[in-house]
Amino acid sequence: MTFAFDNTYARLPDRFYARLAPIPVARPDMIRLNEALASQLGLDPRALHSPEGLNMLAGNRIPEGAEPLAMAYAGHQFGHFVPQLGDGRAILLGEIVDSAGERFDIQLKGSGRTPFSRGNDGRAWLGPVLREYIVSEAMQALGIPTTRALAAVATGEPVYRERALPGAVLTRVARGHVRVGTFEYFAARQDSEALKCLADYVIVRHYPEARETERPYRALLDAIVARQADLVADWMGVGFIHGVMNTDNMSIAGETIDYGPCAFMDTYHPGTVYSSIDDRGRYAYGNQPHAAQWNLGQLAQALLPILDEDVNQAVAEAQAAVDAFRHHFEQAYLARFRAKLGLMESREEDADLIDTLLRAMAGGAADFTNIFRALCDAATGNDAALRVQPGGRDILETWIPRWRARLAREEASTDARAQRMRCANPAVIPRNHRVEEALDAAVEDDLGPLEALLDALAKPWDERPERGIYTRPPEPHEIVHQTFCGT
Repeated sequence: MTFAFDNTYARLPDRFYARLAPIPVARPDMIRLNEALASQLGLDPRALHSPEGLNMLAGNRIPEGAEPLAMAYAGHQFGHFVPQLGDGRAILLGEIVDSAGERFDIQLKGSGRTPFSRGNDGRAWLGPVLREYIVSEAMQALGIPTTRALAAVATGEPVYRERALPGAVLTRVARGHVRVGTFEYFAARQDSEALKCLADYVIVRHYPEARETERPYRALLDAIVARQADLVADWMGVGFIHGVMNTDNMSIAGETIDYGPCAFMDTYHPGTVYSSIDDRGRYAYGNQPHAAQWNLGQLAQALLPILDEDVNQAVAEAQAAVDAFRHHFEQAYLARFRAKLGLMESREEDADLIDTLLRAMAGGAADFTNIFRALCDAATGNDAALRVQPGGRDILETWIPRWRARLAREEASTDARAQRMRCANPAVIPRNHRVEEALDAAVEDDLGPLEALLDALAKPWDERPERGIYTRPPEPHEIVHQTFCGT
């Protein structure tokens, strides 16, 4: 049972992290192992299922070559700056290179207290661990950049929140765990040497093309801005709401990270919020592009000392980079929604066409996922599925004629258009009531609903009659109004 570790982050200066081992747990028990991901990483699933492998995934045994550490970072949480956050319940074991030559972090989440725990227990309970497993694997199947779950392990120990709950550890796999808040941490300490060291590290690991430019740190900032714009456009295209877009939850690598009070919309409205801690809607569905740009503004400010020796020039470059987010995002957003509507060409009227549909959906309390999926049939002239959707009749009367007139100005075949749409509009998403159903059952030692849900989410574009329970919106008594981060 070996991990081929090559730990570049552990070679950075000591002030970037605290070295410590995970805290052992009482009775580790495998809940689920992601065998396909294990194989991709060059790990033997059978060995991971063994007692030795289980103890590694629980944090009871440190694999050879690991250099466990908790990363230091700061962050703006709901707009308020906290100068020291850091991994308060996570340990980075190290980095491995997969079969395709890609480097990934291996991190244990819920592995006990660290110097950054700020009085918390450093543990995770089963519900949030499985929520992250479910939703991150769903995002992977949807083709959206994301951290992933290698394993979920029960600890055999209770975790105390409002009540005693079963504890668990998640093994998270990520292209990197550097965050906007990591740069903020050193900027707040006026540590320009560390800022430069961190920027050089990120360039080598994630943005090597920036090294070939005359101004590598400006090129780095530009690349991060563009990648974040693409990521948020991906979220918007599937109705995903991150829920807690603080700067410490924004990955520099451009992956979706930290699945806390996250959710996929059922009924569409741009102001939709599920997070129990977002009582003012700062990170509502429709606000996510603004939140991302604001976060990037904090990154740009942190980078000022290394962007240019001339302060005024550094500010001008930072502002220009952040201002470019809006253009990047708008282009990415339009591309996602053109695909969802079967538009093969780009026309000026498309933004208004999309916006008009979304306004009609909001007014008719339409289900986000099911309306777009019904449009796949409507593209072939079959309006039956759309007609029975909430808000569907109004869309048929007021918007469909305009859409079909727009489609008629393109030469694509009906079948090609519908096929493209079915690859852009998932039939299955991790609906909140199905996620909660799986979590509640797992707490009672019934993993059947979890396995069935994960199986359905692995092929989100497939629409089969036997998967109907995963495409059906919640009944009124099933609606999930709030989601929680679990800390």
